[in-house]
Amino acid sequence: MEYVRVTKDNLEKEHICCAISNNKDVQVSSKKAWLADRFDDGLVFLKSVERGKCFIEYIPAENAWVPIKADGYMYIDCLWVSGSFKGHGYSTELLDACIEDSKEKGKKGLCILAAAKKKPFLADPKFLKYKGFTVCDEADNGIQLWYLPFEKEAEKPGFRECARHPHIEEKGYVLYYTSQCPFNAKYVPVLEQTAKENDIQFHAVHIESREEAQNAPTPITNYAMFYDGEYITNEQMNDKKFLKLVNG
Repeated sequence: MEYVRVTKDNLEKEHICCAISNNKDVQVSSKKAWLADRFDDGLVFLKSVERGKCFIEYIPAENAWVPIKADGYMYIDCLWVSGSFKGHGYSTELLDACIEDSKEKGKKGLCILAAAKKKPFLADPKFLKYKGFTVCDEADNGIQLWYLPFEKEAEKPGFRECARHPHIEEKGYVLYYTSQCPFNAKYVPVLEQTAKENDIQFHAVHIESREEAQNAPTPITNYAMFYDGEYITNEQMNDKKFLKLVNG
């Protein structure tokens, strides 16, 4: 597979989302704006030339939009291979490229979010284990931080205290999200409108800075839904899924 690194110079012309073909879609423009602001923080977006079907996105952990303590590590935002591209070793190729780049930059290792059982939009724990990753921390809601140290004596990363026990005081449905995922630009407003039409107590909290993300009450900042203070899911929803959740 041939890969291309997305930068400020080619961001506008490159296709970055596997599920959205229109480069001018609000979801794509939102994601590209988020990326453009992260490149100076050391973010790398490496994708296949085949649109956005295969890609890896990673950033120095000090600049990651998640509440972790992982100085000297590289944090993987997303490793994605979709549809017919699965099963051809592309995940390994992308991960290997990340490892090589991270070692060249003098990093201690890699870290990434997952769970004991595969969850939507999180890394596959079976793949991580196969590649030598191990769990270094776990929050009360089962979200785990996995890491791959380049040296045995490397200090383990961990969650910040604010994320270890995901809980908020606000009642009703509360969604914490960032613009890292392009789908949020479309579907968060859908949930807001659905909640309004159905008299559902709902509040969307848009995390708009690294500082806010690193102090969030959830290990997952890209999309984390709470209900009456308790974390319930990281699965992105349309109106039908949201109403199904609300109505049990």
